[in-house]
Amino acid sequence: MDLATAKRRVVEEVDRRADLLVDASHQLHDHPELAFEEHFAHELLTGILEADGLPVERHAYGLETAFAARSGREGPNVAVLCEYDALPGVGHACGHNIIGTAGLGAGLAAAALADELGGRVVVLGTPAEEGGGGKVLMADQGAFEGVDAAMMVHPAGGDLMAMNAIAIQQVFVDYEGEAAHAAAYPHRGRNALDAAVLGYVNVAALRQHIRPNERVHGVFLDAGDKPNIVPKHASAHWYVRSASLRTLEPLKARVLACLQAGADAAGCTMTARWEEPAYADMADNATLVELYTENAAATGRTLLDPAEVPGVVGSTDMGNVSHLVPSIHPMIAVSPPNVSIHSPDFTAYAASDAGDRAVLDGAKALAMTVIDLWLRPDKVEAARAEFAAAHAD
Repeated sequence: MDLATAKRRVVEEVDRRADLLVDASHQLHDHPELAFEEHFAHELLTGILEADGLPVERHAYGLETAFAARSGREGPNVAVLCEYDALPGVGHACGHNIIGTAGLGAGLAAAALADELGGRVVVLGTPAEEGGGGKVLMADQGAFEGVDAAMMVHPAGGDLMAMNAIAIQQVFVDYEGEAAHAAAYPHRGRNALDAAVLGYVNVAALRQHIRPNERVHGVFLDAGDKPNIVPKHASAHWYVRSASLRTLEPLKARVLACLQAGADAAGCTMTARWEEPAYADMADNATLVELYTENAAATGRTLLDPAEVPGVVGSTDMGNVSHLVPSIHPMIAVSPPNVSIHSPDFTAYAASDAGDRAVLDGAKALAMTVIDLWLRPDKVEAARAEFAAAHAD
């Protein structure tokens, strides 16, 4: 079968499942679940895969809500990744219902042709992208061994070749002081909330003197019990982001120094716990990006370079995957460019007509890219060579 015919066939396979995929996207949207709690999503997606004839490994790689479904016996092995966790308060404001069902559609469409074309595809259900690092935990258990390329597509306010995804690590900070009556005996107290506030102010000052591509932001988790009790305990949750894991380390030290200074000034103690795993920067493979961009154009989408679009910055555990195998993380438009992801407005767009189109267009572009890798061995070799050169050190 020639390349053009194979791509036409795989697009038809997506179209044949269009109602199923859009319905699944809406079901996920209506049942938002937090990291590692995606039991509804796990059952929905694995059930659809099994109903289509794919053998499914539920609760894969030691994670209750992860899964893997494989098709094909030989040839290049391409992983299509699904995400499906949501955010507290705003549900699917990152559009993971679209990621999950676009990946599902691409995997099903490719699987329908795997034996005929001599390729392999694995659909990986990857929980807890929003902070839990599901992909990293799965990788530690061998999920990407023998994989030639990995891909997914993420909703956004524009059609982009990639996302500027930088490294991140989270830190939880606890302050301990001494309780006292705030009016009668304030001199006997040591105010843990003051320690947290002073640390916050120190970080705010630090922001003037960090690199333009670095970010630090945090929230208070505990700020005391009553105004007339000097707070004995306070806590905060911080995100620290930098261009790479290498440049992240010195920034982490500077942030901790700011937070510790707040504790010292307030006469309190501080403990910090860095959340594992850290997320690496996303290293998109140019060969795969070129293939996906051409295939997205076949769906009527013109992809922009993220360097031309200000403000497209975030972090993802797909970054870690991109340092293990050649990978891509393109963005697909579901909203106007002025709508921020992680906002209630974006939640609504994730279940809109534009969101439904993104499910199908994303599935088609991913599936056609799988076909390219199956039928164009030179592209597989080019992706491998580029990856090897980028990680030679």
